[in-house]
Amino acid sequence: MSQFSDSLRSIRKQSQKKQREAAEYLGINIRTYQNYEGGKSEPSIPQLIRLADFFMVSLDELVGRDWIGRS
Repeated sequence: MSQFSDSLRSIRKQSQKKQREAAEYLGINIRTYQNYEGGKSEPSIPQLIRLADFFMVSLDELVGRDWIGRS
């Protein structure tokens, strides 16, 4: 799995949302969403923004990006 897919799954579970809820919010098939979490595909930038809005997290957090300790 990718850092993104791991982060997406973790954030979804922490928010206690179901895959189906996220897929419906994005207007995509649940299989497409499952492929995001499974690391088989990645969403477009507009879809990433919608996911961040849905889960109420930053884009950096959503994609598993950590800037702590970097200059």
